Amino acid sequence: MAEIIGWTASVVLLLTLGRQIVKQARRPEDRTVSTWLFLGQACASALFVVYSMMLENWVFTVTNTCLLITAVIGHVLTRRR
Repeated sequence: MAEIIGWTASVVLLLTLGRQIVKQARRPEDRTVSTWLFLGQACASALFVVYSMMLENWVFTVTNTCLLITAVIGHVLTRRR
């Protein structure tokens, strides 16, 4: 089960980052960030937190929790603009 969560988190994160790259490549003059970047990062980070906890890897648990917090803050700040 832990492997499935870990791989799912990896796929979500890669798809999210890929989407942002495509958006920037199509409109290089546009400096906006895709909403999907923050939502995908938050989803992937949450899954990575669960995965890291299942493995009892506290370095990655804390790191991914911090990444989850940054995704939420980034999304909130982007929505306010």
